[in-house]
Amino acid sequence: MIRRQHSVSLKHFGLLLLALLALGSAASAEWKEKVLYSFQGGSDGSVPAGGVVFDPAGNLYGVTNEGGSTCHSPGCGTIFQLSPGGGGAWAETILYGFNGTDGSYPGGGVIIDAAGNLYGTTSYGGNGPCKLLGYVVGCGVVYELSPPTQKGGQWTYAILYNFQGGNDGDFPNGDLVFDAKGNLYGATQFGGGKGTTCNILFGGQCGTVFMLSPPKQKGGKWTEKVLHSFAGGTDGANPNGRLLLHGKGSIYGTTTTGGNQGCKSDSGVGCGTAFKLAPPSRKGGGWTETFLHVFGGIPDGGFPTAGMVFHNNGDLYGTSQTGGGGNFPSGTVFQLSHHLDGTWKERVLYSFQDGNDGGWPEAVPTFGASGSLYGTAAEGGTVGGGTVFRFQPTGKGWELSVLYTFTGPPDGSWPASSLIFDAAGSLYGTTQYSGTGTCGRYGCGTVFEVGP
Repeated sequence: MIRRQHSVSLKHFGLLLLALLALGSAASAEWKEKVLYSFQGGSDGSVPAGGVVFDPAGNLYGVTNEGGSTCHSPGCGTIFQLSPGGGGAWAETILYGFNGTDGSYPGGGVIIDAAGNLYGTTSYGGNGPCKLLGYVVGCGVVYELSPPTQKGGQWTYAILYNFQGGNDGDFPNGDLVFDAKGNLYGATQFGGGKGTTCNILFGGQCGTVFMLSPPKQKGGKWTEKVLHSFAGGTDGANPNGRLLLHGKGSIYGTTTTGGNQGCKSDSGVGCGTAFKLAPPSRKGGGWTETFLHVFGGIPDGGFPTAGMVFHNNGDLYGTSQTGGGGNFPSGTVFQLSHHLDGTWKERVLYSFQDGNDGGWPEAVPTFGASGSLYGTAAEGGTVGGGTVFRFQPTGKGWELSVLYTFTGPPDGSWPASSLIFDAAGSLYGTTQYSGTGTCGRYGCGTVFEVGP
């Protein structure tokens, strides 16, 4: 399986570091962590993709990139439910296992609507003609999973759209988002009809931002519309999902690469962008792309892999996987402030040092009730397995606290998901590796809770 560009070598580096440091002991953490579930691979899932979401009853839902029983090894992925039980134990139920023709390898988490329906994407699978290493693997799908009408019944799976790998895009990645009219928005890392250098396996095209509109009549087809195709080079490339809808229909997001050719962290493909897409001013017109920031690697960060989040003051916050002014360097937390003249200015709130503070953040941070930012760093910490961190605004700026360091088996490692809060103020997320499962070299991953 091909994972995200630029993440693979960094991920393997971090896991090797974890193996070397596993005999060490973690420093005492301010918060306590509990593994709610360790994936076991095989018919169970493995390598959770994205975070988790709650339903009103307190159940958690998410996806795994691999595992399941309806596809060849290592499996095409699953959609799972975790339900709280007595004594603090959580029970897992596999709601659906992908089989390839209906999608495979979910590249982002799920979102949930008021009726309890789950929506997400798979990066491969479906009826599209996309090939990998000479084999047709599909171009990815957008799906819906609906709860049963009677308790104990089966969930109903439906493909809302099959990507075809041409102008419509392929390899959808990251979470979807709804607007008030019920339209879904997302991104594909490749396809779109523009660009020639973004990925040789998929024809080099550089990705899209798309909208899916629901049918006007029940049982009809959803309609896809590409709102913007990225061209790479001085344009952005490889958008990564988790889009933001704001204001008068504008869309905000990040591209993992592109933006400029002088990026100090990666020769030739650019360090990524933060962008805005404004809706057309007249019916039938095109969307207008504006760059809020073009990343340069050092010292402002590079390869933002997860989108951004708005503060209530209108500023945007996000993370970059690499770059910054740290020792390695190993990523940043950044802020984009909107000025009255219409421009945006970036400020690096923190540069990770790839030490006890963590490194390689791959997820959007989450705001807490007090205005603090909470997030995950995929590696680093005192034992190298990654961290949960908090940034608190102070009179002198933002102050970093490492709330928890992951230690590897039986604990998790490589937390690459955003976090969500429960009513008590605890945080929930996933780690892609470790736990008690024995999937290959690095384990199968976990769902965890961290609380004060």
